[in-house]
Amino acid sequence: MTGSNLIAASAFGSVHGLLHSTAFDVARNLVLVLAVIFWLGLAYWVYRDARRRVDDPWLIGTATLVTIVAPYVGAAVYLLFRAPETLDDVRARDLEVRALEARIGMRTPHCPVCRADVDASFLVCPVCTTQLRQPCRSCSAALEASWQACPYCATPVVAGADLDAALAAEVTVTANGNGNGKAHARVKRARAKAS
Repeated sequence: MTGSNLIAASAFGSVHGLLHSTAFDVARNLVLVLAVIFWLGLAYWVYRDARRRVDDPWLIGTATLVTIVAPYVGAAVYLLFRAPETLDDVRARDLEVRALEARIGMRTPHCPVCRADVDASFLVCPVCTTQLRQPCRSCSAALEASWQACPYCATPVVAGADLDAALAAEVTVTANGNGNGKAHARVKRARAKAS
């Protein structure tokens, strides 16, 4: 045997000795046992997670079987295709949506300025004193702006202030520019009449 053959034989001999040693056998068996335990743990986790996310028992069984048949790859495939929400999350979201729909359906009147809750019979907002409705001339009931007559006493609703006439009179005053006060008095009368 030459020197190079002796070095190669001793190198392979040491590798051969390492691979056939008791320590290597114990380490190899320990890694295999841990791999099998992790594989079965993944299968159990897939089963539990699928039960939380899917209602269909066939899909739960299929996901678990794929994880058992294809170790590690089956769990990765399950992670790619599993439902994004748990069944509890879906139920909670549905409950929230139903509660919001019910809240929208029970619209309570509120002030357009300060958003405070107001009663349908309020004439003004109790918080910011914004006028919400006009009172009836006859029975003082709260009237909506679009009503033409009071539904309680059948009194016709007086049309709102005639702002067009008041503005036309004001334009006339400014156009005349005479400053004698007569046109100004007409504007005041038009505004008083509108109120």
